[in-house]
Amino acid sequence: MTENIKVFTQSSIQIKDEDKMIYIDPFQMKEAPHNADYILITHDHYDHFSPEDIEKTVGKDTILIIPEKMKDKAHKVSDIVKQIVTVKPSIYCEVKGLELETVPAYNISKPFHPKNAEWVGYIININGKRIYISGDTDATKEAKAVKCDIALIPIGGTYTMDAKKAAELINTICPDIAIPTHYGSIVGKPSDGYDFAGYIKAPIKTELKLQF
Repeated sequence: MTENIKVFTQSSIQIKDEDKMIYIDPFQMKEAPHNADYILITHDHYDHFSPEDIEKTVGKDTILIIPEKMKDKAHKVSDIVKQIVTVKPSIYCEVKGLELETVPAYNISKPFHPKNAEWVGYIININGKRIYISGDTDATKEAKAVKCDIALIPIGGTYTMDAKKAAELINTICPDIAIPTHYGSIVGKPSDGYDFAGYIKAPIKTELKLQF
């Protein structure tokens, strides 16, 4: 079910559908595949919106999907993508065959990701499976209401949830599979993934996919 998902540094994610290549928050890419059909950005922090890494992944017809309040900043890459689509939190849309929903992504008691910034996570529907990529968030009421089959969530602490809080969220929403992100480089330790897995309750499975 997750063989089509890769997690690179931080929260840099690649998801391959039968006929689509999707990147979310590409960052510190070691290669330059230039094969993205879609690039989804969750928010404007440098480790999530990296023009250098967008340039490495962009293909000839790439659609860039960004939060609406990032529209001005996205002009940095407007000349290398085919189209820019803006989204707001809590919407459903279909972008050239890609079905997605947005989920508000914000901190509850930290200042780093304010709710009024209107940053987002995404739920992507691929092959009948709902894949939730949360972006940088805490265990908000919106995150707790997510229904998904696969969840990719941050566990590094400091700017987001730590491993224990992230596991509590996963145990609440009960996906089939949880994949931790956002640890082991800028924040958090590589061992945080194992800590996270230890907090997860059966029958939920944990897969550690982040490449160090």
